[in-house]
Amino acid sequence: MAARDRTGPRGDVGRRPGRSTLASGPSPRSATASPPAGPRAVTSLVIDTDPGVDDAQAIMLAFAHPGATVHALTVVAGNVGLDRTVANACTILDVLDAPPGAPPVFPGCPGPLLGSRVAATSHGSDGLGDGGFPASTRPVEAEHAALALTRLGRASPGALTLVTIGPLTNLALALTLDPDLPRRYRRLVVMGGAVRGTGNMPSPSTEFNMRSDPEAAAIVLGRWPELTLVPWETVMRYPIGLERLEELTSGPGRRALFLRRITRDRPRHVQAHFGVAGIFAADPLAMAVAVEPGIVTRSERRHVTVELAGPATRGQTTVDWFGFGGGTPNADVVLEVDGERFWQLMKAAVTGTPGMEPGAG
Repeated sequence: MAARDRTGPRGDVGRRPGRSTLASGPSPRSATASPPAGPRAVTSLVIDTDPGVDDAQAIMLAFAHPGATVHALTVVAGNVGLDRTVANACTILDVLDAPPGAPPVFPGCPGPLLGSRVAATSHGSDGLGDGGFPASTRPVEAEHAALALTRLGRASPGALTLVTIGPLTNLALALTLDPDLPRRYRRLVVMGGAVRGTGNMPSPSTEFNMRSDPEAAAIVLGRWPELTLVPWETVMRYPIGLERLEELTSGPGRRALFLRRITRDRPRHVQAHFGVAGIFAADPLAMAVAVEPGIVTRSERRHVTVELAGPATRGQTTVDWFGFGGGTPNADVVLEVDGERFWQLMKAAVTGTPGMEPGAG
């Protein structure tokens, strides 16, 4: 992969889809759902990612959705080191037959703001399930991902949806460079956090993305006044069972073969650690929320912070569910989605054909 210096695309970007939340719970800070936005509402995406098996599925979902355009990939170290996550981003785009440089790939931060990188254990040594894919010849950009995030926001103010499906290091750095970044993006959707302390890490109340860079998470949660958070507990409500996984991976075509290769060891890991027969699809769920806000059937607007100092809880997200702390709500916490619609989008990600209209079929 050869780095090149370019400014990236300046093409048209999409309209903002309608926001949708249906809140519950005792707090008066809940919001009421607006009419669902169908897939014909155009969403132009910047995806900050650390590919990653489920990152690959999320990017596939975005490419397959008829109402989404992928404007850029900014890449961070996370599931594996930066060299591998950048290489994996290029491999995924090769599988999707994306033209060289469209979307552009911007390498970013090789580790957290403080301390050493936390290694994932469930994606294989290469981050793509040890699938043995050949090296991509796709070019990558010379511009740092954090600089790209600030530039893209300035170039298309209020038009881009930013989806973060890895550690928040790139975004935290971009926010430090440009504190006005939240005004420049239409929407921020974050996959991360364990909002009720049910995590997926050796520090059991933490979730991987937040635990990988707690300082970055604290910067984003503290400086982005309105974001949508898709937490790990919500992901666990919507696993892809073994029969449905077989349906996804047994079909014809390059995408199904790719998914079969990258997920072949995932069910064993999930069964061993969570007692679930199937796989979890964390990043695709966040992507589904980004491209179809109407998929959300229940969310609550709450104040969310992250713990920085606790020896057992560093990186834990804490939610003020009842308003005791008095903090201004900063996140729409997604709690439930339309599971069947999510399954339709997962199938479309593999077939490469548009998903059904919400409510159809």
